[in-house]
Amino acid sequence: MASEAVVLTVEGPHGVREVRVSSPSRVLWPEVGITKRELAEYLIAVGDAFVAANGDRPLSLERFPGGIDGERFFSKNPPKGAPDYVRAVPVTYPSGRVHPQLVVDEPAVAVWAAQMNTVVFHPWASRAGEPDLPDQLRIDLDPQPGTGFAEAVTAAFALREVLAEAQLDAFVKTSGNRGLHVFAPIEPTHEFLDVRHAVIAAARELERRMPEQVTTHWWKEERGERIFVDFNQANRDRTMAGAYSPRALAHAPVSCPVTWEELPEVDPRTFTLRSVPERLAATGDPWSRMHEAPGRIDTLLGWWERDLGDGLGELPFPPDFPKMPGEPPRVQPSRAKKTAD
Repeated sequence: MASEAVVLTVEGPHGVREVRVSSPSRVLWPEVGITKRELAEYLIAVGDAFVAANGDRPLSLERFPGGIDGERFFSKNPPKGAPDYVRAVPVTYPSGRVHPQLVVDEPAVAVWAAQMNTVVFHPWASRAGEPDLPDQLRIDLDPQPGTGFAEAVTAAFALREVLAEAQLDAFVKTSGNRGLHVFAPIEPTHEFLDVRHAVIAAARELERRMPEQVTTHWWKEERGERIFVDFNQANRDRTMAGAYSPRALAHAPVSCPVTWEELPEVDPRTFTLRSVPERLAATGDPWSRMHEAPGRIDTLLGWWERDLGDGLGELPFPPDFPKMPGEPPRVQPSRAKKTAD
């Protein structure tokens, strides 16, 4: 007996594609009853904005074959059986290994990824043609216990001012959870380590202005009830959920771009897989003009050099990275203190 399947029609820059979706009634979000077919139809509805934000970039797929409450895994290589309109680009990982990674060039590719049970899409900060040179500076504002979205909003506005002083135009989106992601388009002239240093410089400047509200401390035991400015999201092969990507949380939230004008009144819980298509159709895409006037990170790199001169050095890298030049010991401070005692 043939398995249940539907064929969805997806418009795109190369005409109409037909994408087969198997098991369309499989429930991916049990609490709200959202199925695999509904996910695919969501990606069709937001397709142009989704591709504008995430297309032409190496992409990792976070896949959930049995729904969000089951097994999950990341696909970096294009899954087997990809249609001929799905392409990949070779990228270099922190280990030095080179491997192909999926690229979304049109909405049909995103729908096909949904057929492969992809729920969360994680684009790189660089383009497929220059994967070593980011064209986005990205900062993750991560609320720690005792803080929440309101505190992240306050930090985001202050960060916007910091970036403006560095001649960078900031854009903002909800993370799809409790935090915010602040992006600034940049000219692709520096590699990832330089962009990481630019992010650290901006984060430290924000921390100086709001020491009781934000922190750059990598170790959780040192963060307190503050917004963590996650500088490590700027590293090579470090990604966050893309704009308009669903999240694997119970109410099917979406990481949704917003305007700075509406941000003070935003309730991120209202941006869901079922509500965002209507919002996008009514208000348009707040990020549609993001890359019209990219900035440069020269000012931030000047701040980085200034801070080096003041004795502020490199910050810890993620644990799966090779040991990096100038990096402090990867030892939890409380454990280091016990060892010293």
